[in-house]
Amino acid sequence: MIREVLPDLVKLRSLSRESAEAIFDAIMEGKAEPLEIAALLALIQARGATVEEVVSAARAMRRHLVPVETPVGLRVMDTCGTGGTGSRVFNISTSAAIVVAAAGRPRGLAVAKHGNRAVTSASGSSDVLQELGVELPMPAGSLPKAMDEAGVCFCFAPAHHPGMKHAGPIRAALGIRTIFNLLGPLTNPAGARHQLLGVGDEATQDLMVRALEQLGAERAWVVTTELPDGRRLGELTPFAPISVAKLEGGVIESMTVDPAGLGLAGDDPSSIVVANPAESAAMIRAVFDGEAGAARNTVVLNAAAALVVGEVAEGLEEGVVMAAEALDSGAARLTLAKLADLSRAG
Repeated sequence: MIREVLPDLVKLRSLSRESAEAIFDAIMEGKAEPLEIAALLALIQARGATVEEVVSAARAMRRHLVPVETPVGLRVMDTCGTGGTGSRVFNISTSAAIVVAAAGRPRGLAVAKHGNRAVTSASGSSDVLQELGVELPMPAGSLPKAMDEAGVCFCFAPAHHPGMKHAGPIRAALGIRTIFNLLGPLTNPAGARHQLLGVGDEATQDLMVRALEQLGAERAWVVTTELPDGRRLGELTPFAPISVAKLEGGVIESMTVDPAGLGLAGDDPSSIVVANPAESAAMIRAVFDGEAGAARNTVVLNAAAALVVGEVAEGLEEGVVMAAEALDSGAARLTLAKLADLSRAG
C-alpha cells in the first residue's frame, strides 16, 4: 500500500484523505513494512505535511487508541503541545494543567493531560510527574476517577496508543521530526475537545488550528512565542508577545497576547531553563509553594489561557486571577498531592 504512493511523494504530491487514512490504519495494525514506513515519514517531512494528511492520520490513530471514559458532566481539555523544539525549559504545560485542575474542577472543567517521556526536551511530562510523586502509567480504569476527584489525569501515550509500537522504533531510528510529532495533541484518549496547544513555528500553528477545526474541536488556542534571541517556544511565556491562533465556534482568528499588559512580564528566559526532570520538579514545587518570578508568571499565563479555552474564565485577566488564587491558596499543591495519591491507589 505504501509502496504504491511513494512515487507520488517523491514528486512532492500529497496523499488523498482516503490513501492517508488507509496507510495510517495499516501502520497502526502492523501491516506496513518498516522500510516503507521510514520512506513515507521522511518524504512527508521533507515536503511538509498537509492539513488533509494530518487530519486523516489523526482519524486513523483515534480509531486504534485505548480510550478514557469521561465522567458525566465534565468538560475535558488538554494542554499537550507538539514538542520537538529542543526546549530546555521546565515542564510548563504539565504544571499549568495542575493549576487549571485546581481552579477548574469546581467549575466543571477537568484536564486529561496527554504526554510522554522526553525526546528532545530536558524533561518530558511523564518524567517530571514521576519526580513529583505520580506513579505512571496509571491504570486506565483509574483515570476517570482522577479526573473526577483531582480534576486531572495523565494519559501516558504509550499506554493508549498500542499501534505506535510499530512506528516508534522507526521514528527513533530516523532521528528527525515526523508527522507523528503533530499527532499527539490531536489524539487525546479522553476525546478532549478544548485544547491549549503549543507549537514551534507559525506555519505549524496555522496547520494545527485548521486540523483541530476539521477534527471537531470546540475551542482551542494554538500558541507560539518568539523569544528576543529568535528561538521559539511552544508555550505562552512572559518574555515576549505571544502569537495565538484561536478557534471558537468553527471560526479561526489570530491575536497577540502581551504578558506585560497582564502584569506578568519577564526579562530572563534562562531563569526557566532546567537540565533534567529533577530540576524541573524542583522549579514546579517552588512555584506551587509561592515563589515569585518568571517561572510563576509562565505557569499563570498558561493556566489563564487554558481556563479561557476551557470556558471557565471570561478572559485572560480573569484567568490570571483564578490561576494566581489556585497557587496562593495552596489548591494547586493539594491537587498535585491528590493526583499522586490516586496514582498509588490504582
